[in-house]
Parts: sequence; C-alpha cells; structure tokens
Amino acid sequence: MQVFKFGGASVKDANGVKNIASVLQKVGYKKTLVVVSAMGKTTNAIELVIKNYFENKTELQSSLQEVKKYHNEILLDLFDPDSYRDVNHQAFKKINTLFDELNSFLKTNKSPDYNFVYDQVIGYGELLSTTIISEYLNTIGIKNNWIDVRNQIKTDNYYRRANVNWSDTQRLISSKFDPSVLNITQGFLGSDENNFTTTLGREGSDYTAAIYAYCLNAESVTIWKDVPGVLNADPRYFENSQLLNKISYREAIELAFYGASVIHPKTLQPLQGKEIPLFVKSFLNPEAPGTQIGKNVTLDPMIPCFIVKKKQILISLSSLDFSYIVEENISEIFTLLHRYKMKVDVIQNSAISFSVCVDDLYNNLDKLLHHLKAKFKVTSDENVSLYTIRHYNQSAINQIEIDKTVLLKQLTQGTVQIVVKPL
Repeated sequence: MQVFKFGGASVKDANGVKNIASVLQKVGYKKTLVVVSAMGKTTNAIELVIKNYFENKTELQSSLQEVKKYHNEILLDLFDPDSYRDVNHQAFKKINTLFDELNSFLKTNKSPDYNFVYDQVIGYGELLSTTIISEYLNTIGIKNNWIDVRNQIKTDNYYRRANVNWSDTQRLISSKFDPSVLNITQGFLGSDENNFTTTLGREGSDYTAAIYAYCLNAESVTIWKDVPGVLNADPRYFENSQLLNKISYREAIELAFYGASVIHPKTLQPLQGKEIPLFVKSFLNPEAPGTQIGKNVTLDPMIPCFIVKKKQILISLSSLDFSYIVEENISEIFTLLHRYKMKVDVIQNSAISFSVCVDDLYNNLDKLLHHLKAKFKVTSDENVSLYTIRHYNQSAINQIEIDKTVLLKQLTQGTVQIVVKPL
C-alpha cells in the first residue's frame, strides 16, 4: 500500500488535474490512496465566504459565486460535453449538489460559534477538489473509489485543530477501506462523534496521509510538491536554497516543529511509530528521487536549515514589584496562553522577566493582554518575524540579522531562534 498526497498548488487548474493522472501513470497506482487538498487558493476564498457570513452578509453570495465559478471553469476545461456527455453531466451534478449543501448550511445554521462554522464550511474545498479529480480519472480510464474522509477519520470537537480518535479511526479504516483499488479522499478533514465536520489545522492534508498510512500499515507516503523535495530554506524568502537528499525522522520533526512549511508538524509522528518512510517529490518531475525521510539517516548535505514565521507577536512580561518570576507565575502565564489558544513558538525568561513569541491564530491577543496586565507589566511587539536556524554557524546568523532590529535571541547546541523587526 502506498499513500500519495497532492497539495493545492498541484491541482490549481485543469492542467494540474491532468498532471495528477500523468504522475499516477508514470509511477503506478496499484494499491494506492490519493489524498488531495483544496484546489489552488480555494481555502483562502472560502475563508472570505466565512468572513462575509459573519461580517458582511451583502457580499456573501458574491464571494460564494467566485468559488463556484472557479471550479466550474476547471470542469469545463476537463470535460468535453460532446465526447463525455453522461460523465460531464454527472460531474457537474455532483459539484452543484455540494454547493447546494453549502448554501443550505449557510441559510439554516443557528450556531454563532465561528470555529464550528469555519469547519462546516471550509471543508467543501476538499470535497469539491476530490470529486472533480475522481470524476476525471474515471473518465480517462483510471478507475477509482471516492471516499468521504469524514466517515473514516474521527476526532474530538476541538474545531479548527481537532485531535484524532485513533481507536475509532483505526476501526473504521480497517473495516471500510478497500486496498485493492485506487482510492481518492480529502485531506485536512475529519468528523466528531456527532458527525459534524472537523479540521486538523491548516496544511493538515499531510497529516491525513500519515493517519491513513499508519492505519493501513502502508509501505510509504509521498507528498507531491512544486519543489524538488525538502529544501534547506523556503525559496520565497531565502536565496540559493538547496535540496536536502535525506533527513532523519528526528530532524524532520524538529524542522516541522519550528515551522518548516513543507511538512505538517503532526505528520511525522505516526510514520515514525511504524517506520514508514516519507518521500517529498516534485509533481513536475515525478521520477526524480526527491527527499527521503526515514529512520537511521543523517542530514544530507549537513548545512544550515532556515525557517521563518512571519506575523508573530512578542509579549514581554515583568513583575510589577520587581519580584522574581517563579514557577507559580510561569504556571499562571501558561494557563492563560492555553485559555486563549496561543501557539507558543519561543520562551525566554530571567529572574524578573518572561518573554514569549506567539501566533494568535484565534485573534485573542487583546483578551490575553488585558488579563496579563492585571498582574504584570506587559509590552508587546506585533508583526515581528521569528527566524529559526538548525545547524547554524555565525555566517548564517549574520545573514538573518543584517538590516534588522533583534528583539530576542536564543541559542542552544543545534538551534538558534531570533525574533526581529525591520530597522
């Protein structure tokens, strides 16, 4: 059994869908599961739909129509009505049904909970993409089985960052999955005990692939990207990035933890548990070796690896009476960080001060700062950048610090983290 995952960039248009077929034909698709993300920037477009649902109802249908128009254009490019009249009708009918379901939810929903609504709506991106791809593959003779992932991956109801119920998920996949055929399913999604849609966090499609691989005892997982493999730096932010040929599970988990966007932070844990190798390859050059992540391999080549997380917030605390910041204070601070769902990326403390760099995913910063100011002197710097360098040297550090104000720097034996803002 092999598991393939294709991201949004690989299916941003009709040519991308056709390229998936080409990749499958080149590398083989016997006993294969294909996990697919939403097409192109669909997730961002549906986030606008959600925003309009809560804040600007007059623009709701217009933003939804943009999503529908985008997918219909891909359908028209893929299906020739003259050659595939029946298939064409079926593909359009299925897509229209999904949009009808989405419209119905938006009209009848009574919940004011943003996170709940987000998960019920956002997943239509993946449902649409996999439906189109499945129909196209069937049309050209690559027979496949479309799976609604929500019937197999079960989670709690921590909407937007749900936790997998492994026992129920294993039972459902073992009993309902047919490994003898090509299967197509959605990344990113699951469902709770009441069968409401949940999501595994942004970029969670990689994690979906790993969940299936673990439950199916797969031989390997391959993530297909628009880059040749895992690079030592994101080419959007760093010049002269280099391909990493091999990475250990441990090193890859470190890179993912610090924010390397090519791998979801939770993806590697289930794979490591069963020693399932992960490959990251280019869907533009599918027969190239890419990057292998596995057991008992060292970083090849051994070079500094750069990660940047932008739009972070640096919060600095000190005691009002110059007393020590001790265990009791730190415990209280972390209780508040947890309560307001802050993603903590860096911590630094001294005798009378405590600094933390966070990602405010749930827009709770003002509430957190208000609470903290009741007991501490608080300053915050918004829109800062956090750079992490694995296997750093002085030259790598200098490269990051040039033309920037360093707000915080923390060095350990293998990693340096630097919080900066422009001069």
